[in-house]
Amino acid sequence: MHDTLLLDPVRILHGPGTELQQGAALIESGVLSGFGDAARTAAARLGIQATVAPQQLLAPCLVDPHTVLPSPISGPTETIRSLRRCAAAGGYGQVALLPRGQSWRDQPERLIGLQNADPSSVHLPLWGGFSLNGKGDELAPHGDLLEHGAIGLADDDAVVPLPLLERGLLLGEMGSCPVLIAPRDPNLQGDGLAREGVETLRAGWAPDPLISELLPLQQLLALQQRHPDRQLRLMNISTAAAVDLLGQADPQLKASVCWWHLLVDGSSLSSTDPGCRVRPSLGGAADRLRLRSALQSGLIQAVAVHAVPLDEEDMLLPADQRPPGLSGHHLVMPALWSALVDQGDLSIESLWELLSFGPSAFLDQPAESLLIGSRRWLLFDPEISWTVSRDDPAAPGAANLPWLGRTLQGRVVACGLSR
Repeated sequence: MHDTLLLDPVRILHGPGTELQQGAALIESGVLSGFGDAARTAAARLGIQATVAPQQLLAPCLVDPHTVLPSPISGPTETIRSLRRCAAAGGYGQVALLPRGQSWRDQPERLIGLQNADPSSVHLPLWGGFSLNGKGDELAPHGDLLEHGAIGLADDDAVVPLPLLERGLLLGEMGSCPVLIAPRDPNLQGDGLAREGVETLRAGWAPDPLISELLPLQQLLALQQRHPDRQLRLMNISTAAAVDLLGQADPQLKASVCWWHLLVDGSSLSSTDPGCRVRPSLGGAADRLRLRSALQSGLIQAVAVHAVPLDEEDMLLPADQRPPGLSGHHLVMPALWSALVDQGDLSIESLWELLSFGPSAFLDQPAESLLIGSRRWLLFDPEISWTVSRDDPAAPGAANLPWLGRTLQGRVVACGLSR
């Protein structure tokens, strides 16, 4: 696709609170330079013929509120460079990184070199560590981390031990910055690989009891009541029962869900499928449908990619020994558009609320929008068919890519951000 073109007509979503429009947009050397008649006039002066794209969508970049990048500089699988390439190919303008790494990001000096204010590339906001080395034994220096650029505090993919969490909230060095906690108790989960239920028993999976999510969720909701000045965020809600509990909570907490849990359930995957081993565990069809309804009702405000890169050796291990996680930012938009917009009743505006504007609010960051002079835009074509492959230039460096060989409908065909 050329860096300079006039899209006329094209569907345009300018930003949060706006309605989808049909109009014209001019892009010059990857930069948005005009809309409507002004775009047409400028294109005529440049001698640019219009590209007719009435079904395509020009919209703000997407935002991933949490993803894992353990070895950002010289990792064996995913690095900052490969992550930015895959993210931009998927239309993501921001990917917030969790603290987990070979050098846990729990000290101010470990944030240096990962932050980038270049407006032409994918932003990587950083969550600072809540506890030292993510072990849940001692508090990290919260004030120093936030002073040196962390957007908030997080731990790993399990709940922080409650005495330490309570102490951190009471000390309050985070002020009103978000604190991201996963409502998952690994001791209660044990060796469970899939959420307990009939499908899990039939498949022969080791069951992950429902209480492994519900108990820590109840405790986190109670903590928020005791510390109303803090901003707890819930990471990766995964069950219908947890959604019901959220609906009864006062005050309401912002919560995220992993994209994969909206599309598949434990009954549809075999042990050889990369997508069977994720954290939190996959539930049944009722969980998947309830999570979707929670998005529509506003109980869950953000859809996360939550990519966790694994290498070739990891993927050779049996499912019960393999580290959990999936990768593939470029799969998310096509998959959710197909499932929630084409096959569901979600509006395009609502989808962007869940993939861009809601995640920005989740991070307490300004919302993405289409601005003249900016490269922060994506162009999505819902009519393109393509096959998932690791050889795809848009694919991540990680080996745990789901749906290999599967044909998807719809793709981000251009993005103003550098790859």
